[in-house]
Amino acid sequence: MCTSIIEIAPAEGMAKRGDEWFPLTQSVVAYDHARHAPLGDVITLDFFNTSLDAGARAAVELTLESAKELRAALDRAIAAAEYEEAEVRGKGAMPQLVRAA
Repeated sequence: MCTSIIEIAPAEGMAKRGDEWFPLTQSVVAYDHARHAPLGDVITLDFFNTSLDAGARAAVELTLESAKELRAALDRAIAAAEYEEAEVRGKGAMPQLVRAA
């Protein structure tokens, strides 16, 4: 049974396919059956450019536990980056502590 759990967000950055880098325009996070990983349901992260061919895509299938670990790592890195930006640029922001899930 499909879960129909899908979240779409704009993306600004770059992704790589083979030896070629391409700009990103969109990201999709979904929870559904694994298509390639030998797992059950997975969190799929899909990054692509809607203006390019279907091959302009970078995708990852993660277990729910791995996705939680990635989310926690992203939260920590973002908090540290925001603090660094505030310190370097003098914006005076205070860091927010992020706890692992």
